[in-house]
Amino acid sequence: MAIKSRGKNLDRAYEQAKDYLHGFKQHELPKYILTSHFENFHLHDLEEDKKVEFKINEFGKNVHHFGYLIGRTKQVYKEQDPANVKAAELKGKLHNRLEEIGYKGHPLEAYLVRVLFCLFAEDTDIFSRQQFQDYIEQRTCEDGSD
Repeated sequence: MAIKSRGKNLDRAYEQAKDYLHGFKQHELPKYILTSHFENFHLHDLEEDKKVEFKINEFGKNVHHFGYLIGRTKQVYKEQDPANVKAAELKGKLHNRLEEIGYKGHPLEAYLVRVLFCLFAEDTDIFSRQQFQDYIEQRTCEDGSD
């Protein structure tokens, strides 16, 4: 943390604090540098190369940025794989179609869970390649009566 007198340039304070880090081993480097002159705060995330700026009267709204001080880790949310999104959409369409033709409630939900597990088993080689698909295509009636 670098504290400066009111009105001093906090960007210069940040550069000064970074200069102190030369010679540290990678695992010894801090994850954050906080610069302040007690009116303005600049919290620099060194891992993500981001900076959060706020005034002292906004501290309450920004306290979550200091979770690292009590051992909280940052949650990183990534975009879903397009294949997962497409699979969820297809499962939703299957659900809706089965519901339209009369499957309801628990039996419908149980069936969809079983289908999901069978697809998982095929994808992870618990079943042979295309075993589930082949079974459906070769051992079921076209009208679904079985």
